[in-house]
Amino acid sequence: MKMIAAAAVAILAISAGSAKAADAEAGAKVFKAQCTACHTIVPHKKLIGPSLFGVVGRKSGQEDFAYSDANKNSGLTWDEATLDKYLTSPKTVVPGTKMTYAGLKNDTQRADLIAYLATVK
Repeated sequence: MKMIAAAAVAILAISAGSAKAADAEAGAKVFKAQCTACHTIVPHKKLIGPSLFGVVGRKSGQEDFAYSDANKNSGLTWDEATLDKYLTSPKTVVPGTKMTYAGLKNDTQRADLIAYLATVK
């Protein structure tokens, strides 16, 4: 029994140590590939979508942009957990959003993107 417990602890330690942290540099590449058609990181510059400069920590619908009522009234704050859910499926998290993006299903890319956005301030 002690051997099984020791093996389980060793496996957990190895898997925890090998878990990859989010990579902001990789996230910049995801941003360029997935987001720049509609968004920029230039403060207050609008494209089809709002600037994502300083988005992490910002309340939804507060930037100077023509947001949908759904975004304005969502009460969301764009922290890492909320962005993770939203970027997975925007229309599920904010029904009525104008954002037509279907979502970023790749967990690693999404975590990297959020890590990148957290640096843009």
